[in-house]
Amino acid sequence: MQKWHYADQQNRPKQILEEELVPLVNSGEIDPGTKLWTEGMANWLPAAEVMPQLFQGGVGSVPPPPLPSGLSAGHPIGQQCHEIDYEILGGDMQIVEIELDPRETVIAEAGAMNYLEEEINFEAKMGDGSEANQGMMGKLLSAGKRAVTGESLFITHFTHTGSTGKRRVAFAAPYPGKIIPINMAEFGGEILCQKDAFLCAAYGTKVSIAFNKKIGAGFFGGEGFILQKLTGDGMAFIHAGGHVIKKELKGETLRLDTGCLVGFSPSIDYNIERAGSLKSMFFGGEGLFLATLRGHGTVYIQSLPFSRMADRILAARGASGKGEGSVLGGLGNLLDGD
Repeated sequence: MQKWHYADQQNRPKQILEEELVPLVNSGEIDPGTKLWTEGMANWLPAAEVMPQLFQGGVGSVPPPPLPSGLSAGHPIGQQCHEIDYEILGGDMQIVEIELDPRETVIAEAGAMNYLEEEINFEAKMGDGSEANQGMMGKLLSAGKRAVTGESLFITHFTHTGSTGKRRVAFAAPYPGKIIPINMAEFGGEILCQKDAFLCAAYGTKVSIAFNKKIGAGFFGGEGFILQKLTGDGMAFIHAGGHVIKKELKGETLRLDTGCLVGFSPSIDYNIERAGSLKSMFFGGEGLFLATLRGHGTVYIQSLPFSRMADRILAARGASGKGEGSVLGGLGNLLDGD
């Protein structure tokens, strides 16, 4: 099925399948002047010029029925995320504190919880709860997909079980860096991120995996074939190492170290390209390949990937050992009888 990109009413790029065009025309999200683009087109063009049949013969003239109470446009029934309030605390070792109303739930990676107040109960479940009618086989499949990314088979659900007042639960970053709040509704309901970036999210957020179809990205990218995909219309929180930079691409190309990529909009084309000449690849110190991102959307970049920090710690440990404060340094280790 062909993929299309369109600019919404706030001029934000969104990606859809061709079969979704007619429902969006019927709902008024796409009108004759809405800009469309798909692979093979040189520029963005008005919808009426690209696909005039969408606006002929009464297509798009029938207004949609009113939405059921509590649901918003563009989100399937039963899939709307809980609305949660939050506060991010700290500098380099951050905590996100989530405020829950009665019966509200937040999901989080196993072991991420830092503290919680009374009347908040938690339960480890096999699945994120985004599909209420999912059977046991579906839950096992979802858990298996998470295992492929190196994550826990279970996701912990934290629920305010009281009847009044607000209660708080907090989740801590696993290593020095920043917690990034993501309003999924502003991302068109989906974002792709590195496989260990997810920290927590509002109940209703679907946490799954996405396979990168580019062979080069699979073999040489820091993210590999497998990326985490977060889907929903509520708040999600991802974690990155060091300082975080947010880049807005408007048709430009951005190249960066493969390990420094945290997350990006699904409308961005992600690939891996060779890092210059052979001489630069082997002696430049920047790795053999760079991640290349093109298109329209948002990219989050981290200054200190955990793998880079771990490599420096191991290298320093190997170089100094027990003789770090010694004049002899490493020579002392050679003389050590242990």
